[in-house]
Amino acid sequence: MSTTQEEPIAPETNDFLPSTPVLDEESPFATMMSQFDRAAHKLGVDGDEYAILRKPDREIRVAVPVRMDDGSLSVFDGYRVQHNQGLGPFIGPLCVSPDLKLDELRALAAWTTWKCALMNIPFGGAAGGFSVDAAKLSESELERTVRRYTANMLGTIGPDRDVFTPEVVADTQANQMMAWMMDTVSVHVRFAETATVTGKPQGLGGTIGHEDAVAQGLKVILQLALARFKIGGKTPSIIIQGVGRVGGNLARILYDDGFIVRGISDVHGALFCETGLNIPKVLAWRAEYGSLREYPGDGKGSPNDHIRNEEMLTRPCDILAPCAVANAVTSRNANNINAKLVLEGAHGPVSARGDSVLTERGITVIPDILANAGSAVADYFEWVQNRQGMSWLEVVFAKRLRRFMTEAWDAVGVIQDEHDVSLRMAANMLAVDRVVQADKLRGIYA
Repeated sequence: MSTTQEEPIAPETNDFLPSTPVLDEESPFATMMSQFDRAAHKLGVDGDEYAILRKPDREIRVAVPVRMDDGSLSVFDGYRVQHNQGLGPFIGPLCVSPDLKLDELRALAAWTTWKCALMNIPFGGAAGGFSVDAAKLSESELERTVRRYTANMLGTIGPDRDVFTPEVVADTQANQMMAWMMDTVSVHVRFAETATVTGKPQGLGGTIGHEDAVAQGLKVILQLALARFKIGGKTPSIIIQGVGRVGGNLARILYDDGFIVRGISDVHGALFCETGLNIPKVLAWRAEYGSLREYPGDGKGSPNDHIRNEEMLTRPCDILAPCAVANAVTSRNANNINAKLVLEGAHGPVSARGDSVLTERGITVIPDILANAGSAVADYFEWVQNRQGMSWLEVVFAKRLRRFMTEAWDAVGVIQDEHDVSLRMAANMLAVDRVVQADKLRGIYA
């Protein structure tokens, strides 16, 4: 499928359909490929295997016709990119965005492959979704869109083929979309196929702990990193970009653990307080009013500054955790980052060029495929739970999540010490090597 730039769709033509934005010079796909290329070169991957891993196994594009509430018909673009199934069935998120781009889905599918390999779980990466502004759809319109998209994917979706997961940064509506997908598949196969999606409501076989699995995994990796690099002392300070499913949960968890959360942000702006924000009050305000705008303060005697998101990223702290969007840190602002450690909570929040700048400045970056892999582990747990007809106890879920994250951290540390490379390079080398070895064992059917 071509990524050739198309003419934008005029807003008046269809209010639900997005225009096609120009790709950023440091696109997520370019960032991912740069990381892969360097790891493959360092490993000495042979030419045949290199050629295979540079391209997704399959890219699917479908038209998604939906009858709107007013009787009109809209036709949305739907996609699914399946990157590599050397380690097992495909797995990856359903993304719903008004500016969904194939370029980003390719990157996300590949990142999911490396993440699963790094965590030693038996899946290959995929990513897909449809282009629409969900905020402009009624609930019934969104349901019909999800169900029609799912019906178009029936030839590929399934627990042994391709498992759909909620997008990491999506809100609670993602759980409902997973329920609609599961039901649509189940209607067609004539039995309850719960293992075909993860991130479902617990009443439909969703696993306990899934909602904050990414944040819990980030906490495990952060604790291990602070101990290894001797950063922060007894009360480390952190700035978190994002206040949703990842950033909000991470802020809550770390605040309860005694961290000083100096900054937090959403799409409307950021809050900063050098002595630390009252995170429970901040989260309660956003839950009630929908944004951080006009947040009145926390009553701790230190003012909360309302600042721009971009400015918050450059404020001083021990840890900067970009947990919202790709390319939050690029070559344009990397020299202004004032943190000792960057913890990647989103996918590709530091571009390849930005990463080079941070490395030159001696700022440690914990890569996304390691840091935010709690989502992949939780998806695996739910898949196993559904396949075996069982459910996890919360204490068991937490213990096993910590085990998977710790084992991955230790394995990456061995590679880093052995090859004297950055954490990102070590993580990518380990992940790529595991996929290469799996592909070699399976052989190439050509």
